[in-house]
Amino acid sequence: MTNLQEGDLLWQPSAATIEQANLTRYIGWLAQHKGLHFAAYPELWRWSVQNLGPFWQSIWDFCQIKASARGEIALVDDAMPGARWFPDARLNYAENIFAQSSSMRLSLLYEDELSATQEISWQELSAKTAALQQALLAAGVQKGDRVAAYLPNIPEAIIGCLAVVGLG
Repeated sequence: MTNLQEGDLLWQPSAATIEQANLTRYIGWLAQHKGLHFAAYPELWRWSVQNLGPFWQSIWDFCQIKASARGEIALVDDAMPGARWFPDARLNYAENIFAQSSSMRLSLLYEDELSATQEISWQELSAKTAALQQALLAAGVQKGDRVAAYLPNIPEAIIGCLAVVGLG
């Protein structure tokens, strides 16, 4: 076992990993769409903490957030607690979760206490969520209703959450 000293590098990603990273894509996107160029990560970090509003607006754009309204203001007050992010935005969490999904790719990997695993593809997650939404609608649940559930950390809890928030 190696003795680590303060400041020792614990891990270094490969060049291929760096090239394929979402952070690398984001830095390239900033250069192309916003005219912002950063030679290294510390420069990006510095810009992000000194320009909170523009940084979070750029994250919204880069991530292609779907919304019926975004609003012009990203951050009302940066005091913590009390900061208000995108106060005029109107969006649906479930819509954004499924917007970037790839049908047969893995969306959930669940392992219970006995080590039994369950894999759920995006296609299966979407189908199960839609089926539960239809059952909720048939039961009379409407936008604005409150729905509560007491569930363990299982895939059905995620499906339930997505089905309910998807209704509005």
